[in-house]
Formats: sequence, structure tokens, C-alpha cells
Amino acid sequence: MRAVVDASAARAEMVERQLRRRGISDERVLAAMARVPREHFVPESVRAYAYDDGALPIGHGQTISQPFVVATICSLLALEGRERVLDVGTGSGYQAAVLAELAAEVVTIERIPALADAARARLAEAGHDNVEVRVGDGSTGVPERAPFDAIAVAAAAPSVPVALYEQLSEGGRLVVPRGSRRGQELVLLVRTPAGPVERTSIPVRFVPLVGDEGFGDD
Repeated sequence: MRAVVDASAARAEMVERQLRRRGISDERVLAAMARVPREHFVPESVRAYAYDDGALPIGHGQTISQPFVVATICSLLALEGRERVLDVGTGSGYQAAVLAELAAEVVTIERIPALADAARARLAEAGHDNVEVRVGDGSTGVPERAPFDAIAVAAAAPSVPVALYEQLSEGGRLVVPRGSRRGQELVLLVRTPAGPVERTSIPVRFVPLVGDEGFGDD
């Protein structure tokens, strides 16, 4: 078994090698990724691998996303610090923690109660009191807390969930992995008076978004 590494040094190396050198240029995102202890958001059994360049299992058939993918999503959202953000697919809570470093308020929703409970505890321990953790169908968002300035979806959808787009504020940004169960690409949608403006980003592979506006109830 691999020995546990120096987390601070590993985090700094992750930011430099996996993010900055691969084109992540948003300094706020780089600083946020440098502050959030990724090892705090993975199971103890894989903690030594927390800063590897890849996704890791977190139980219940779910994963914590590759650091580069988290950084790409956060960069596409172009957060300035004043926003209310919806994080769909809480998982371990890591992406919510990074978003909490970048925005004023984060609402995160997870369909698996055990994961939501664990993430809530981790986020509280890490001091992220600007994150609200909910249990429910993330594909339909959290309409009672809308509008959101930004929405990050950490699960693959066959198409952009209409409910999520409708919960964006004017000028709001939605990032979602769109495609099949086998592979997707990150899509950015910006809500404008003339309708959604879309552009695609990197190829990715996420677990499926389960719910009314995802891949069904699996």
C-alpha cells in the first residue's frame, strides 16, 4: 500500500502540474484548489491517492472527480465571489468546498442520503458554513432557492436539464456533462434574454445523473 504523502506538498504540486500547466489560468480557482484539502473528502482507504490525476471511488457507486475536471468546471462558471451557486451531485462534498471558496453561498444536492450526511459533516469540519446540503433529485434542482447565478452538475445527462436552466438568473452560467453513459463533453450554457448561449469544453466521463431530467431512476 502506498504511504500517505505530505498533503500540503502534494496539493501544491497538483495545482502546478495538473492544473496550471494544463491551461487552468483562473487565479481564483487555482488558489481555491490550493486551499481545499482534497484528502479530507476521500475515504481513508484511498487517502494516499487523493492528489492523483484521476477520479477516486467514494462508495455507493460514486466517485470524486479528477482535480482537473473540478478546476475546469469552476473556471467555466467564472465566479467572482458574490454569487449563489447550485452544486448538483454533492458526492464527497469536495466540489462544493471548492465552490464555497469562490462564491458567497452554495446549495448542494445529493440523491444518496448516506453521501449527503457524510459530505455535510466533512464540510462543517472544514469550516464551510456557507454550504447548504440537501437530499433530493438534483436533476430538478432546488427551485425554492432559485435563482442561481451558477449551476455546476457533477453527473452526466443525456441533454441539458430544462429545470436547471430555468433556475438560472439572467446572465447565469450552467456547466453540465452532456452525452451518453459511456462518455460526455462539458457544456457551458449562459442564460441571455435571447435564449441560451452554448459552448462545449473538454471530453469527460461522469457517473449518470439519476432523476426526472437525467437518465431516469436507474
